[in-house]
Parts: sequence; C-alpha cells; structure tokens
Amino acid sequence: MSYRIVIAPSGFKESLSAAQVAESIAEGVRRVIPDADIDLIPLVDGGEGTAEALALAGGGRLVPCTATGPVGLPVSTHFALLGEAGPAADAGSGPVTAVVEMAAVAGLSLVPADRRDPGRTTTYGVGELIRAALDLGARRVLVGCGDSGTSDGGAGALQALGARLTDHHGRELPPGGAALAELERIDTSGLDPRLAGTELLVACNPFNVLCGTHGVARVFGPQKGAGPADVEVLSAALERWAGVLTRDLPSAIDLRTAPGTGASGGLGAGLAALGARLLPRFEVLLDRLDLDARLARADLVITAEGALDHQTVRGKIPAEVASRAHAAGVPVFVLAGTIGPGAHLVRAIGVDAYSAILPAPMSLPEAIEGSREILADATERALRILELGTRLAVRAA
Repeated sequence: MSYRIVIAPSGFKESLSAAQVAESIAEGVRRVIPDADIDLIPLVDGGEGTAEALALAGGGRLVPCTATGPVGLPVSTHFALLGEAGPAADAGSGPVTAVVEMAAVAGLSLVPADRRDPGRTTTYGVGELIRAALDLGARRVLVGCGDSGTSDGGAGALQALGARLTDHHGRELPPGGAALAELERIDTSGLDPRLAGTELLVACNPFNVLCGTHGVARVFGPQKGAGPADVEVLSAALERWAGVLTRDLPSAIDLRTAPGTGASGGLGAGLAALGARLLPRFEVLLDRLDLDARLARADLVITAEGALDHQTVRGKIPAEVASRAHAAGVPVFVLAGTIGPGAHLVRAIGVDAYSAILPAPMSLPEAIEGSREILADATERALRILELGTRLAVRAA
C-alpha cells in the first residue's frame, strides 16, 4: 500500500520559503516511506513569498523595481502582474491584477536588527509599489499583508499615494507610527486619481485589529522591537490615527476594531480608508489550489511553521490546514521551529500531534544555516515514531 501524504507548510521567516520547507519535509518522508505518494502544497499567508507564489499559480510574472524600504532607504523589491495590459485586456478579459506583497518592501526582514523600532518604520514603499502597478495598467491591486516590520497604520502608503498628513502647524508628519500622535489633518486632494477606478483588495488576518487591548501595537509591537513604553506611545498614536482617518476619510467600517484593520501594523486600516476591501487572507490566497479536495485524498497531512504557540490558532497556516483536514477526517501532524506557550490549543482545531524540529540547543544563526537538514531529520524522526506506533497497533490487533 502506498501512503498519500500532503505536505502543506508555511515558510520559516528569515530562513526557508514555503517551497523549501515542503521539499525538506518531503526528503525526510522519503527516507522512511520511499514509495509515498507526496503532494506538495507550499502555502503563503500574505507575507514573504506571496507575490511569487501567486504569479506562479496564475501564470503571471514578477516585476522587479526599487522602492523605499521600512527604514527609509531604497530596497530592491518586486510586485506581481497576473495579467498584462493591452488589447486583450481592453477587449473584456477583465482588469489587470497586481499583487503587492508588503513584506517585500516593508517586511521585518528588511529592518536591520539595530534599527527595529516600529514607531519609526514606514510603509511608504507599499504606496510606491501600488503606483508602479498602476503605471503598468493594473486596475485591481491585491495587497498581501504579513511579516511586516512596520506599525504606521498605513500612513506611509497613503503619503506615497499623494495624501498629506499634517500636524496642527500644517507641517508634514515624518515617517513612522509614533509621529501620528501629532496628526491634525489628512488632505486627500493630491491622491493619485487612478485610485478612483482601481479595485483595492487586502488579503489579511481577520484576527488583527488596529486598536484596543488586542490592537497591533500591543500584540505585535514587541516582536518588532518596541519596549513597554514604546508600545504605549504607539498604541495612543494609532488611536489618534484611527480618529482622524474616520473624520477625514469616512469609512463603511470601524477602522479601530473591524477585522483586518490591524493587518501589517495597521496597513489594513489605512487602505480601508481609501476604500479597499479587507478580505480573510486564505479565502483570497487558497482559491486557486483546490486545497480541500487535495487534503481529503490524503492519508496524512504534514504542515509546519517557524513557531507554534497561542497565536497559531489565530489565523496561521497550520490552523487553517488543520481545520480543513479535520473536516475531511484526515490526521494532521505539525512540525515547528519552536514550541511556545499555548501550543496545545491547536489540538482543538484539528492537530493530532506536533513536534519541535531542533535536535539540541543551538543559536539562531546555527539553526537558520542548517534549517533544511534539521527539518528533514526531524521529519524522519517523527515518521519513524509513527511507523513504530503503527506496527505496535497491528501486533496488538
């Protein structure tokens, strides 16, 4: 009998892409079950690798360019085009779609370790990528949110698109979320006029909200380099941002607490104020993969992520995979770089077992350098234990 194993992981941030994780797991599977029927489904969540993955899935292409990075310096980046402008598009084949991956221009991996201050980093480059996509004929722009190094509420993106953010003296605000505490007015008279004819979509984690006790400053600020005092300053600044946004760009949703407004440090709220629709990311990103049918055909599903903890159940890839596989009655195993507090919560959403991949204590640089082999070895160990359990069950029967 040949086992059918679906491997559907996320990437390991700042280490391996989702495709590399899937290949490493597959290598470990083949060491134990050489004839396994393996279905690789590397998954993205709007963060790193999203533009490339959607370009591959949709027959599009990556467009390389240069834009402003999160600390204000130029970075080499890209966006994807899933259709080309020209006679075919004009004839009614639908609008050209661009995929702007915010992590590719404002991601945490682009912020040097000694400059990680979410009160100062900016999403200006995201707005520049949207404008570059419009220049190439895009009239639908999908912004993938995830892996951000910013918490400016999308203020930088709005500035790049032509909005002016001024203090009570009429001076333009400097970059960063902390400066929003001084915001007095948003002038939209200079916004790129093409936005009025563009469909803006944001693929985001609906669990992330802009303000309140579970707002992005409090939940994700420390991960981006904010200390306790910084978190309080940033939280208050984003409250101010939400208030002025609501006054100057009236929205159909509550920009403080609506699902997805906190995506990528509040980029969701800023784009929603321009009329963007905030969509649950997996509804947008997985619709081309026939994921449910592929999971249902499996004997075992293996998924993975860098850290398994209490946040996993709040819209992370292993949680999405597990809930879908569980609905089909297929067992799920999770491999994780680290296991943190609250990891046990994943059992309630369909995870049958999970395991950390590190064989011994080691530094982060060592783990990153050897991540492919470490992951393959961990997969082999897990499957040999599973194989032993199967043999014992047969003997007991």
